[in-house]
Amino acid sequence: MNEHCEAESPDHSSDNSSDNSSGNDRMKVIPGWDEELESAFSVYQSSYLAGRVASRHKTVCEILIPGAVLQAGISGALQRIGKQPVVGDFVVLLDQPELGSRMVVNILPRRTCLSRGAAGDGGGEQVIAANLDTIFIVTSVGKDLNLRRLERYLAIVYSSGANPVILLNKIDLADDPALLVEKIRGIAGAVPVIPLSALSKTGLDALSPYLNPGETVALIGSSGVGKSTLINSLLGETVQRTGGIREDDEKGRHTTTVRQMFLLPNGAVLIDNPGIREIQLGDSAEGLEKAFSEIIDAARNCKFKDCTHRKEPGCAVLQAVKDGIIPEERLESYHRLADELVFQSKKSEMGLKRLEKEKYREIAVTSKKYRKFTGKP
Repeated sequence: MNEHCEAESPDHSSDNSSDNSSGNDRMKVIPGWDEELESAFSVYQSSYLAGRVASRHKTVCEILIPGAVLQAGISGALQRIGKQPVVGDFVVLLDQPELGSRMVVNILPRRTCLSRGAAGDGGGEQVIAANLDTIFIVTSVGKDLNLRRLERYLAIVYSSGANPVILLNKIDLADDPALLVEKIRGIAGAVPVIPLSALSKTGLDALSPYLNPGETVALIGSSGVGKSTLINSLLGETVQRTGGIREDDEKGRHTTTVRQMFLLPNGAVLIDNPGIREIQLGDSAEGLEKAFSEIIDAARNCKFKDCTHRKEPGCAVLQAVKDGIIPEERLESYHRLADELVFQSKKSEMGLKRLEKEKYREIAVTSKKYRKFTGKP
C-alpha cells in the first residue's frame, strides 16, 4: 500500500531555496520527519517547502511546516494522476508568495497507509491516513462492543503496516470489565487490549508506551465510542467537541467530522478520525491472514494445499474446530470476510473494465465527429 506520487518534477534552476529551514530544523518541528524523508526532499530546490498534512478539507489542506501552519491547495497535476494527500502525509509544496499561491505538488513516500474499500460500485481503495506507527482501535462497553466488527478493524489495520492496539473505553459503565477484556482477547491474538475510561481518565497511563516523541497514533472506531473525549483527556484541554449519550443505542453523539492531527506536549502525534459507518475490507488479504493467524497456522497441516476449510477431507482447520481449539464462529467470520475480499477484488476489476469501455466509447464518438467535420471516411 505504500505509494510514491510523482506529480511535479523539482526545479533545479536555482540553488536559493525559499525553505530556509535545514534538515535538522525539519526533524525538530515536523513530527515524524526522518533522514529518509530528508533524502527524498533533498532534490527539491528554489521555491519548494516540506511539510506534513495536519487536516484536509476537500481541495485544501492545512500543512505543518517549520515555524508555521499554512493552507495550500492541491495541484491539478496531482489530481489528474489520482493522487490525493491525506492527513499524516509528508508533502512537497510549491510556494510562490509573489503570486499568492501555495500548492501541494507531490507526496513523499509513505511508510504506512491506512485504507479501506471505497463505497460505491467501482471498488478501489479509500486512503484514510498515512505514516502511522500505531492505530488505536477504540470500542466501548455496551452495544458497540462487537467482536465481528473488531475483526474487520484488525484486518485493515494489519494491512496498513501499523501496529494495532484495542482500547475498551467507558469501563466505568461495565459490571465486569475483566470479562469483556477476556472476550476481546479471544479474537485479538497478540494485540494489546487496554481497558480505560477517557472521561474519568482511568487507565490512560497504559497508553504511554505508544505515545512516544515523533511517533504517530491514529484513532479509529464507530461514532460515539469516545475518541474525541480521549483526545481531550490526553491533551489536557478541550480541543474536540463531544456529545452526550443517546438512550436508544447507548452511543455518544457523533461530533468529529474532519480528520485532523494533534500534537501532544511530548511531541507524539494523534490523528482523530470521524466514526466509520461501513468497514469494507478493500485490499486487505494480508491483514486478514494476520487477523486470523490461528486459522492460517492450522491450515498448514491441511491435506490439500488449496483447501477451502469448508468440507474437504483431511482439513486441519475443521478438525481444530471440532476439537474446540478454534471457535466455530471464528471460522465462520473468516469465511465471510474472505468471500468479501474476493467480491471486492472482482468489483474493482469490473470497475476498471467499465472505465476502459467508457474511455474507448469517448474516443469513438470524438473520431466520428472529426470524420463528419472533415468529410473524411
